[in-house]
Amino acid sequence: MIHSFDATSTATEREDLPAEKSLTPGTWTGYAEVLEDAGLEVGVWEHGVGSSHDTFGDEVFVVLSGRGVVRSSSGGEIVLAPGVVGVLHADDHTTWEITEPLRKVWIVRAAQ
Repeated sequence: MIHSFDATSTATEREDLPAEKSLTPGTWTGYAEVLEDAGLEVGVWEHGVGSSHDTFGDEVFVVLSGRGVVRSSSGGEIVLAPGVVGVLHADDHTTWEITEPLRKVWIVRAAQ
């Protein structure tokens, strides 16, 4: 069976980031896992204006809206804008500097 979802209107659960992840007080993120199929997990993630840091697993993402930049501790950066496709690698420490609220679709391997 095939699946789809509207990534622009999928509701996310928003929370203020904990102090250890937020570089800008009051920064929030939102998250919704939408599909798990074919060995993949797919969801929507949002980040409000501000800066944060975190470590993710291997991930491919597509920016739907918003602007900013994500930098990796191992080198490199991705300028975030609608339509940009990015790849994050497991255990890379990332810093997100968001200038317009960001919304992206993410795809990862399903946990086994």
